[in-house]
Amino acid sequence: MKVVVGLSGGVDSSVTAYLLQQQGHEVVALFMRNWNDASVTLEDECPWIEDSNDALMVAQKLGIPFQVIDMSELYKERIVDYMFDEYQKGRTPNPDVLCNREVKFDVFMKTAMSLGADKVATGHYAQVNSTFDENGKEIFHLLAGKDNNKDQSYFLCQLSQDQLSKALFPIGELTKPQVREIAKEIGLVTADKKDSQGLCFIGKVSLPQFLQQQLVPKEGEIVEIFKDSPLFSVEKPQFSSKEEELEFLSRKINYKKSDGKVIGKHQGAQFFTIGQSRGLGIGGHKESCFIISRDMENNIIFVGEGHSSPGLHKKALKINNSELHWVREDMRLENGESMEVMARFRYRQSLQKAALYQFENAAYIEFEVPQSAIAEGQFAAWYIGEELIGSGVIA
Repeated sequence: MKVVVGLSGGVDSSVTAYLLQQQGHEVVALFMRNWNDASVTLEDECPWIEDSNDALMVAQKLGIPFQVIDMSELYKERIVDYMFDEYQKGRTPNPDVLCNREVKFDVFMKTAMSLGADKVATGHYAQVNSTFDENGKEIFHLLAGKDNNKDQSYFLCQLSQDQLSKALFPIGELTKPQVREIAKEIGLVTADKKDSQGLCFIGKVSLPQFLQQQLVPKEGEIVEIFKDSPLFSVEKPQFSSKEEELEFLSRKINYKKSDGKVIGKHQGAQFFTIGQSRGLGIGGHKESCFIISRDMENNIIFVGEGHSSPGLHKKALKINNSELHWVREDMRLENGESMEVMARFRYRQSLQKAALYQFENAAYIEFEVPQSAIAEGQFAAWYIGEELIGSGVIA
């Protein structure tokens, strides 16, 4: 079988290529040159050049063909511009999820197929397998990686059955230490290379500095909403339906300046996100202040003191049907149906017990325990057991 590996210059994709070679596949390495703006990276060197050199050295060590393809314009169009647009609207995007859906498993995968590949492999800590239904149709299952500390299935939550049918994740059955050990044993240059900590397309980057390339700073006020605010003691009304209750539980409280006290200034609400505490420059509190809401129209940031601030927690989230995606189309809920799931809306967040409800215009996830810092624009993903079955953008 001919397999094209997305060789990124890191240890995970390097070992991915080696394992496939050991399994007897014909392996070809493609390195994606991503969009890069040196003015916002935190290091002097251009990260893609260093990564490309490392990827080339791995390919030479393994004796496999190596090619660089320029994806920079595509990244700019589909990921970078999307990020700017989302932050401008006051939403919190996840570029890594989009990168997988729009680039790695779309354009990159199509490029690989045009080169005669049967499958595309990446160094994700996730697993994919398949079964057949009663009609003989093959169903592909996206499963969590064996390494609980590195499971990256969340980043793949927007993939389709067609994309999964062509995907391989060879290191999904291994732990990170095992992957590094394999790389050391065979003498790969990437064996001790640190994991990338930056955005998927830039490398190490200062996010506010990055956003300021296009989003104009504008001074605004920071308003503290106190724990005893009457906004938090609104009596729960009587609901005529479960949908009505979920709409109430997932609602966004529209704070006004008069609801609290001005305690500081900021340089633009678009540079911050829900749940953020760093970079606010607020003093005089026993506990840190966390952003609980943003008024983009009036450029006001609302904060609450401490992790227990009632403005930080919600029992439910909403996903509009247009933003709903089922990895397992055969498990899609019909109007009025529900299912018990485990859910998360951030990478590395532990899975939370919840129920998923489907209605005519939207789906809702109701958590057993209220969750902190649910932000519009994030991806919520839901699992049954180890399998990720669907996801959606939080409204």
